[in-house]
Amino acid sequence: MRKFAERWLPESLLRSRVDPGRAGVLALALVAAVLLVGVIALTWTSRSVADPAPPPVLPPPLPATSAADQELVVSVVGKVSRPGLVTVEPGSRVADAVEAAGGALPDTDLTGLNLARRLTDGEQLYVAVPVPAQAQPGKGGDGKVDLNTATEEQLDELPGVGEVTAKRIVQWRTEHGGFDSVDQLREVDGIGGSRFTRLRELVRV
Repeated sequence: MRKFAERWLPESLLRSRVDPGRAGVLALALVAAVLLVGVIALTWTSRSVADPAPPPVLPPPLPATSAADQELVVSVVGKVSRPGLVTVEPGSRVADAVEAAGGALPDTDLTGLNLARRLTDGEQLYVAVPVPAQAQPGKGGDGKVDLNTATEEQLDELPGVGEVTAKRIVQWRTEHGGFDSVDQLREVDGIGGSRFTRLRELVRV
């Protein structure tokens, strides 16, 4: 007990002439022990504790895309072995659709068909047969050129129009929001009375 007191009690108290007695030394040692435990506990609880890192947030899974959603369905008509609907892969070209339809019939002239053009879903291909007027962009069922939807190339094909006048027609259409009547064609620069007379029966709105 004396050795315990000498270790934990202040030196001034040990050198004093006051003799606390065995019971006093024991009490002082107990107090010192309690203080020591308190210091250790305070040091332990006050040390920094690293917070655990939050779990990584995973992106939501992408919706599954079925093969049917990626395929293109094209109608092939004309001089092919198996006319009808064919299914081709995305990015396929006209040549792929013709091949899927069994290929062109012998001696079929395909020069009028752009075999390298990329396909779009739901379109129809005419292989070595005339394209109906109603199926041609910019033309109505009566075969007339629609002034509001025709391209410059289609307008250029009209008699007496030419490339310059075709551009002017498209420019007028853009600036005025379209044609309301065929008679407005006379407001286009370069279309006089005689030219309008020739075009009147070939165009529509």
